[in-house]
Amino acid sequence: MEKHVVAVKTVEERTDLSTGIVYRKRIATCQNVIPHFLRQISVLKVSEVYLEEESWLNMQERIMSMKTQCLTWTQYATLKEESVFRESLENPNWTEFIQKGKVSIKGAGLLNCFLEVFAQTFLNQGVKKGISIMEKLLQEQFGSPFL
Repeated sequence: MEKHVVAVKTVEERTDLSTGIVYRKRIATCQNVIPHFLRQISVLKVSEVYLEEESWLNMQERIMSMKTQCLTWTQYATLKEESVFRESLENPNWTEFIQKGKVSIKGAGLLNCFLEVFAQTFLNQGVKKGISIMEKLLQEQFGSPFL
């Protein structure tokens, strides 16, 4: 449901028979969203970016954990994101969404700071989009808005 995602391929999936935890590793192919003026730098001039997503779904404890990292430009940048969806301690009918991200750019000289700010802004927008997509899926499944 994310417009920049071109394709998603599951490369590994297994269920731990003793715990019931479902593990998935997927590779997402995404459009390059770096502004065109920055793509004048040859290493940034790619049409697609690849992300690796690992997820663990524990239905018994009602927790889903995800780790995502960028596979493109690993020699220059680290972009990682960790998310957890779990039952709220306040109300078991609510879901808590916790997300952490890390951005680190190296070897770009004066552009390091600018690229880090762009990446942080993009990740923050991704959080908002992720929440919006989750709300839409819940509305489709249960038929009423969740506030």
